[in-house]
Amino acid sequence: MKPSVASIFRPRSVAVIGATNKPHTLARELVSNLLRSEFTGKVFPVNPRAPVVLCMKSYRSVLEIEDPVDLAVIIVAKEQVLSVVDECGRKGVKGLVIITSGFREVGGDGIERERELAARIAHYGMRAIGPNCMGVVNTDPAFSLNATFSTVRPPAGNIAFVTQSGALGDAIIAHGDRVGIGFSMFASMGNAVDVSANDLLRFWGDDANTDVILLYLESFGEPQQFTKIARDISRRKSLIAVKAGRTDAGARAAFSHSGSLAGLDAGVDALLDQCGVIRVTTVGELFDVALAVSCQPLPTGKRVGIITNAGGPGIMATDAAVSVGLEVPELQESTRQQLKQVLRAEASVRNPIDVIAIGGADDYRAAISACGDDPNVDALIVIFIPPIMIDAPAVARAIVDATAQLRERGNCKPVLTCFMNNGVAITEALAALRAARLPIYLFPESAARALAAMVRLGQWRARPEGTLPTFNVDIAAAQAIVSAVRQSGRRALSGDEARRLFEIYGVPVARRELVSDLDAATRAADAIGYPVVLKIEAAGLVHKTDVGAVITDVRTVAELVDAFRELKAICAARQIADAQILVQPMISGGREVIFGVTRDPVFGPLLMFGLGGVDVEVLHDVAFRVHPITDDEAAEMVRAIRARRLLEGYRGHAAADLELLQSILLRISQLVGDLPEIEQIDVNPFLVTARGGGSAAVDVRVLLDERAG
Repeated sequence: MKPSVASIFRPRSVAVIGATNKPHTLARELVSNLLRSEFTGKVFPVNPRAPVVLCMKSYRSVLEIEDPVDLAVIIVAKEQVLSVVDECGRKGVKGLVIITSGFREVGGDGIERERELAARIAHYGMRAIGPNCMGVVNTDPAFSLNATFSTVRPPAGNIAFVTQSGALGDAIIAHGDRVGIGFSMFASMGNAVDVSANDLLRFWGDDANTDVILLYLESFGEPQQFTKIARDISRRKSLIAVKAGRTDAGARAAFSHSGSLAGLDAGVDALLDQCGVIRVTTVGELFDVALAVSCQPLPTGKRVGIITNAGGPGIMATDAAVSVGLEVPELQESTRQQLKQVLRAEASVRNPIDVIAIGGADDYRAAISACGDDPNVDALIVIFIPPIMIDAPAVARAIVDATAQLRERGNCKPVLTCFMNNGVAITEALAALRAARLPIYLFPESAARALAAMVRLGQWRARPEGTLPTFNVDIAAAQAIVSAVRQSGRRALSGDEARRLFEIYGVPVARRELVSDLDAATRAADAIGYPVVLKIEAAGLVHKTDVGAVITDVRTVAELVDAFRELKAICAARQIADAQILVQPMISGGREVIFGVTRDPVFGPLLMFGLGGVDVEVLHDVAFRVHPITDDEAAEMVRAIRARRLLEGYRGHAAADLELLQSILLRISQLVGDLPEIEQIDVNPFLVTARGGGSAAVDVRVLLDERAG
């Protein structure tokens, strides 16, 4: 177990190795930041050629410092870093922040230099951030640590931020200051030779000053650990992430639908969703959401009440809310009557409420009070465009007062504001809102997106954690099937091998008979019972329907003869070698769905469920989760697809057996956990009927990884 990172963020003494008096250098700016932030501990500049740095005694080496040193910030030439780390190790320094670049990121010798750096850090039992980073911040007044070279002093707050991009660090701190976001801690990870994002999550998860954690990630080091840590923290604190980069799964797309559909970054989406982490697409949206969750309680539902003083913004807000999955409900009749009594005759008392341009502080106060208490409303977006004749600061104070009164009545619905003017004229109004911890947005779309993210987090926290059920299966028999395939030098299981494997795990698979001649086909159809389905079965034939290799609803012997001859003609015309004809029962009245697995190189197995059949790659109506999944996650996967209404039953159609679908997802999850050799699975189509209607997999494909047999 590695030591805590507390020595980095809560030091009582800091040595800056490479400190200098030279103007316009990172080292001088870093020492200056320690002094300007009024760091509560001791600062020791280290520079063998400068006896004094910024009016402080300088030391030739960290070994000459008489006092203990908790944290050393290293900003020397890359060739000197290893020897400096050795000196820090001998001194007993517990934490390092290595600003210097020139390691793995430059390739060549830098890769070996970083390997050696990691080895020495581990040897001395130190914790280190960097190299190639911009430093760390802890605004807790007990420490007031700013060990960065940022030109902006980070404002204090309840948000911790970790970024893998040092170039973004300064801009992030500056933007936070502009929009009124304060930081509890900040870390620029750089190359992350030792301390990882997971380490920081553990530390910040227990930090009393941190309520929200923001992450800018370019890669996941240990996704399984991230999942465990993030799931725990998300129950207590808000995690918001920008994940840059894409996962290239193009090489796997040829074998299965699952591989091609997971080709972007489905693993990232699935992992973050399962962990309760809000994923956003831009740094701007990251701050929009952070502003809301750091200041306001989470909503209990997705119904939003909109209050405005102009029709256009009200329409914009309504459209934006609906587009991100929120609802703009009708207000109760009692609420509308209450509003009619207090608002002007020209005002609209429907949702969105329009107090009109001449509506002032009293109108906003009344609208927030009435709408906020309406049981049809879960959250408020309050929009104000400052007319020249209206006192904007008075309106802001009214919004603050009305929100405070809601809280006094036990009403904890979130209130987000949108002041569509951020000029000097309303500076006082904005200051009043910020002081009351009411988030402010320039446009309604930003407020709507932030509120939608809050809703998703609230829904995730309301979900039960679920359990990982285990089914009693003959694992030895399953392993024997895989071993036999390996020994034969193959990666793809035959249809019969895949059927036997799935039957071991309790997944229903339609009966299948492989035949080579017409007489055998006739006997197979008689044994199965008409109607039947005929298909071409060949090693290189992946998507059968693309070449007309499937004939359904064959009801008589005569139809069987015609279908058999037609498929044989296709084999001859397309020169399909070693082809056989597959005879299966015709399953009627079922919906086509797909189950799949593809093994992501970072996240491991990704489980997929969605609308199946020939349309799967056109409609892309699928849901992914990272293995293993709980019973509640299996149910969520089934509910997550857009076509779920087709499965739930509508217009006289019976509902599909949803419990069976959830059970199959859990059984497949156990299967790929028991058999890590499996790289991909495609069950498409699976025909799901009403309960007891004979649901079964029609086509099952299993591919093993590339290890030798």
